[in-house]
Amino acid sequence: MRISRFAAATATIAASALVLSACAAPQSEVVEGSSITVAWNQPFYSYNSNTSFGNATANANIVYLTSGGFNYYNNVPELVKDESFGTYELVSEDPLTVQYTIADDVQWSDGTPVDAADMLLAWAANSGVLNTPDFDPGEFTDPETGEFTDDYPTDVVYFDGAIGAGLQLVTETPEIDGKTITLVYDEFFVDWELVFGVGLPAHVVAQRALGIEDAQEAKDALVAAIQENDAAALAPISASWNSDWNFTELPAEEDANLLVVNGPYQITDFVADQSITLTANENYRGANLPNVEEITIRFISDPLAAVQALANGEVDIISPQATADVADALAALDGVTVLGGEEAVYEHFDLTFENSKNGTFDNPLLREAFLKTIPRQQIVDTLIKPLNPEAEVRNSQLFLPGAPGYEETVANNGMAEKFGEVDIEGAKALIAEAGVTDPKVCILYAANNPRRVNEFALIQASATEAGFVVEDCGSPEWGGLLGTPGAYDAVFFGWQSTSLGVTNSSSTFRTGGINNLNYYSNPEVDALLDELDVTLDPERQIEIQLEIDKLLMDDFYGVTIFQFPAVTAFSDRVTNVDPGPLSPTIFWNAWDWEPTESN
Repeated sequence: MRISRFAAATATIAASALVLSACAAPQSEVVEGSSITVAWNQPFYSYNSNTSFGNATANANIVYLTSGGFNYYNNVPELVKDESFGTYELVSEDPLTVQYTIADDVQWSDGTPVDAADMLLAWAANSGVLNTPDFDPGEFTDPETGEFTDDYPTDVVYFDGAIGAGLQLVTETPEIDGKTITLVYDEFFVDWELVFGVGLPAHVVAQRALGIEDAQEAKDALVAAIQENDAAALAPISASWNSDWNFTELPAEEDANLLVVNGPYQITDFVADQSITLTANENYRGANLPNVEEITIRFISDPLAAVQALANGEVDIISPQATADVADALAALDGVTVLGGEEAVYEHFDLTFENSKNGTFDNPLLREAFLKTIPRQQIVDTLIKPLNPEAEVRNSQLFLPGAPGYEETVANNGMAEKFGEVDIEGAKALIAEAGVTDPKVCILYAANNPRRVNEFALIQASATEAGFVVEDCGSPEWGGLLGTPGAYDAVFFGWQSTSLGVTNSSSTFRTGGINNLNYYSNPEVDALLDELDVTLDPERQIEIQLEIDKLLMDDFYGVTIFQFPAVTAFSDRVTNVDPGPLSPTIFWNAWDWEPTESN
């Protein structure tokens, strides 16, 4: 699931004050020869989860385990500063000025120091400031795979980063000095603490893009290219950053530098569509030293197959999509701890406004008609209530059920009022008014996910009754196709929340935002998001989100369906598994996992 076309990531959760903590994990020692196996429901396919192609939870999990950062969320959730990686300081509020400094001994797994060059690349890639104006990457995106095509222009500067997530407000090239970078924002940005971190290694990007062998020379060349806005050098640098880190098996020896990381673990094995193995990074110098030497993540899309693998001792930890069958199967297992609850993930159905396969939803009458056919209550009753009898249909794009503002937006935005019940006759009338016969709708979803297959069947049957011709565009590779021009007309999947930031919705609903997968654009929404970015008053923040929520429904953007029921299960071969509600859920404290004597 996309996090954060993300990246980030990404999804929306109700606003909440950030709780800061300077605590760090205690020093630990790797248990030699220890290993833990985890099941995940989607294969890893890109190490750069900050691109529109790579922005998926399956990728972000691996990036998290292999990367250091200035902060992360624990399972409270509260924001924890990791000063063993680096520190940041709010130098000024007007203009907003933030200084980041990497700790002295932080290094990449190949021994190269992490420094300001890496941070300068992160700014260039995720601000979009240096991108060639008016370039449309959609013209060079393969609708079958979601990746850039072979005829992608070589003279264009285009970083496909997390644009719209805050760094676009840093339009002046930041000053750097050794291991320090200073970001000066054009406007105050309320979630400034959540938008910056080190991504790919600058020296490797420059080595691959510019053909420079020496790491320091490569970094110097990259810094010069950014500071001088040298398009000739930035074009191959951006192309490398966008695409080189997309791989679905262990890279060949000549591409081994794609595996250079700076976190507690590093990728040491990767079998296509089967598993990826991470081993403790000997060059990691941070506080979050792992206990377990090796973590293998097996790709098991079928939830019941994941339960069976746990029962057979083939995996130690699972976090599958919860179904009634999964709950029953887990209840029958001995030596297994099962944790339930509700995740910060919600299912949503979006209509594509431009660049769709059939162009059906260019017409607002057809958008409204199709939303009238989606059997949201039936989906919840059939697929979710067996797990959570209290489950309800979610009726907001921005607010978490039960959070401040939710009840008010449900009464105001029109989602429950207009689309609370299936209205086939109303849909037929709108189709007739549109003057269209047998409108086609190609729906993208995860075809290897049993719950999504069942959802599609319910939606297809209902929409067909109203006169739509629903095409099954489900695919096991659905994640890489999100946002791809011409690939589909509508899509349903889950947004995974990555933070408690109030501005999370910005990159999803803003024109051109990195999470704007359906090409939605409304100047009023953009203006409100601009205001939200700089608003500190909690009451006004809620008011703005109420306005946005209603505008989205007035445009027939799509509908939300349900909040995910959560289930995590782990065997008695491992301890300290304590999942959090935000991404990366079960993995947030993987360095604390410990094998037991029975492992």
